[in-house]
Amino acid sequence: MEIEKKHIIGIVGAVIILAIALIFLREDKIFYFVLGIAAIVGVLPFIISLVLESAKEKENNEMFLEFSRNLVESVKAGTPISKSIVNVKNKYYGSLTPHIHKLANQISLGIPVKEAFLNFAEDVHSSTVTRAVMLISEAEKAGGDIESILDSVAKSVSEIEKLKKERRAAIYSLVVQGYIIFVIFIVIMLVLEFKVLPIAKELGGSGGGDLAGLGFGEADTSASTFSIDQLSMPFLLLMLSQGFFTGLIIGKLSEGSIKSGIKHSFILTVLAFLITSGARALL
Repeated sequence: MEIEKKHIIGIVGAVIILAIALIFLREDKIFYFVLGIAAIVGVLPFIISLVLESAKEKENNEMFLEFSRNLVESVKAGTPISKSIVNVKNKYYGSLTPHIHKLANQISLGIPVKEAFLNFAEDVHSSTVTRAVMLISEAEKAGGDIESILDSVAKSVSEIEKLKKERRAAIYSLVVQGYIIFVIFIVIMLVLEFKVLPIAKELGGSGGGDLAGLGFGEADTSASTFSIDQLSMPFLLLMLSQGFFTGLIIGKLSEGSIKSGIKHSFILTVLAFLITSGARALL
């Protein structure tokens, strides 16, 4: 991923928020909350770029299917594949249009079809397109039945996209369930921290000890020696790690890619941080 202007703006904004927090809010209860906001501001532009890149890749795969079908129709009419590419370049293929124009221009300049297709696949950055392009270029080089090869490629790409859509539709309910379960997990952890542990500490104190009986520390004669605030950071780290890995799993299940799960990880970790930090600042 290339560093763009929006990434720099996000990093600068994060640094400014961090500096303000360190100067004015160091002793305030919302200090760590503001630190988290700074981290979110710094990371958000990269997540947005990742989401846009994934959406663009999805669109490229769909438009490549349309391009393949148009190419098959032209080749079936008896037009050579090189001439067919030049003929279909003026049609609109969404985000794939400039890449197809470049492909047609390279062929018009006399660059071999195989080399032009390899450049095309390298520019598009899609595994589906790369596999299809390799088949087309090798078939063209070998001089085989290019018409049947193109038809097979078009059917293969169509089947792949169909299976991806079916998987997303089938997994959607599980994705929603994953988010709901994670929110319930956050609520349980907050109830444990703000309701259960204070009661347990009081009970331990009345018996002449602290939370050691629950496994949180060594035995002591004073209940006040152990602060429940000591558990705040471990609880937060537990929820953040849970959200991160849950997001990766959701992305892998729904779209078949760990990379696609990064956006879910970001959403879940931000959700966990804002809810827990906000609750601690208010309570």
